[in-house]
This record gives sequence, structure tokens and C-alpha cells, in this order.
Amino acid sequence: MVFEALINPKRPVKHPTEMIALGAFYASLALLLAVWIFESNAGLVMVFFVVMAYAPFFYYTIKLEEKKDMTGMGEEPLLKEHGRVVSLFIYFFIGVTLATAFWYVVLPESGSIFSIQQKTIADINTAVTTGAVAAEKLLPVIFFNNLRVLVLCVLFSLFYGFGALFILSWNASVIGVAVGNFMKNHIAQYAGLLGLEKVSVYFTAASLGFLRYAIHGIPEVLAYFIGGLAGGILSVSIIRRDFRKENFQKVVIDVVDLLLIAVFILLVAALLEVYLTPLLF
Repeated sequence: MVFEALINPKRPVKHPTEMIALGAFYASLALLLAVWIFESNAGLVMVFFVVMAYAPFFYYTIKLEEKKDMTGMGEEPLLKEHGRVVSLFIYFFIGVTLATAFWYVVLPESGSIFSIQQKTIADINTAVTTGAVAAEKLLPVIFFNNLRVLVLCVLFSLFYGFGALFILSWNASVIGVAVGNFMKNHIAQYAGLLGLEKVSVYFTAASLGFLRYAIHGIPEVLAYFIGGLAGGILSVSIIRRDFRKENFQKVVIDVVDLLLIAVFILLVAALLEVYLTPLLF
């Protein structure tokens, strides 16, 4: 496959910007094909195309990580190895998010193209605003909602291989639309500016829009990727029948450690979303 050749998991990635650029490229190409072939459902089809492009890298990477579990590597260095891989997933996710936000701002018909993402954002906002206002009551609502997504990532990755990749790509598109909408609203307030002032407004809107969701969004996505990796490692181990080997206990311990780390990160992300983000924005 062409996409498999572009990002070979056996080839070390020298700089994070490489994965960000690839994420943006895949998302842009996916959107172009989706609008061209399935215009009425472009927002959803785009996500499928991103998953199809990134699936080989995701699958082979998980296979390599599962092999590490079956070696004599200690748990601490093993988690560090997993951390390097998860960071690559995060950079790819950021690339998809940035590309989605960019095209949402640039395309004239972005509202209809990303209508399904907009509906999801509206549903989330309605659920939050109609719920408890107090932060102490809002915190468990957000945490358990994110925990539900984490469980889905683990199950999808366990039963469907790279099924978690769809959930994560979908979240990237939703966050990208949310950032793009924030940018559009901010830019519209200063539509009469010209020259450097207008450039400054665009830069400020882009920075604030990304920062608004990155503060709690990146930790959330990090937890989801860790959960997806845990489910994927367990899935590959079962497929390879490694549960019959002595080192399978290491796989189980590794999966449990990854899940505990993911839950802790989700708790931190919920705290940031409830207490820090409202103070800054």
C-alpha cells in the first residue's frame, strides 16, 4: 500500500512534526475524496478515509509493542517504549485536528460538510448546560463520560483490531470543527481589519482556538490512545495464542498498568476541563 510505505513503523520517526504533517496530509486528502465522492456525508466519510490510511501503521505498531511484552524487558522500560509510540499517535491526532480546523475556516460550505460534527458539538454543549452548574457536580459527569469513551476504545481495539482508531479519528474531527468554529467567530469580530492587523487576528484566533481545547483535550486523547494500545496489545496476544506462554503474565500486567495510567490521566483531564479551562476562556 502507498500509505503503508509513507509511514513505516519499523522506520524511526526523527521529529514529531513529521507525524503532525502526515496527519494533516491524510485528513486533507480524506476530506477532498469525501467531498468529491460522498458530498452529503463528507464529514463522516472523511473519518473512515483517515482510518483506512492510518490503519496499517496503527496495526503493525501494536504488533511490535506486543512482541516487546513477550521479551524479558522490565515493566518500567516497557512503559517508556509504549510512551514513545503513544506520542506518535498524539502527534498524528494533532495533525488531523489542525487540518480539520483549517478547512472548516477556509471552505465556504464547511457548515454543511461538517454538519454531523456540529450536531455532536451541539449535543455535548446541551448536555453540559442543562446539567449541574456546580463544578463539583460537573466533574463526575465529565469524568464518567470520558471513562465511557475509554472503555469503548479498549473494547473496539480488543475486538476490532484498530477499531479504536475510528473513535480517535472521529474525536479529532469533532475537536477540529470546534476549534474552527471558535476561530470563525473570533475572526468575524474583526472582519474590517487589513494588513498585519488581520494577520495578527488570524494567528491569535488559531492559537486561542487550539489552546482552548488542547488544555484538557490532549490529556483525554492521550488516555484514549493508551487504552486503545492496551486493548490492541491484548488482542494481538490472544490472536498469536501467546496466552499459552509463560510470558503472557507480563502482557496482562502491562495491559493493567496502561489502563490504570489512562484512568488517572482522564481524571487529570476532567479536573483541567472543569477548573482551569473556564478560568482562561
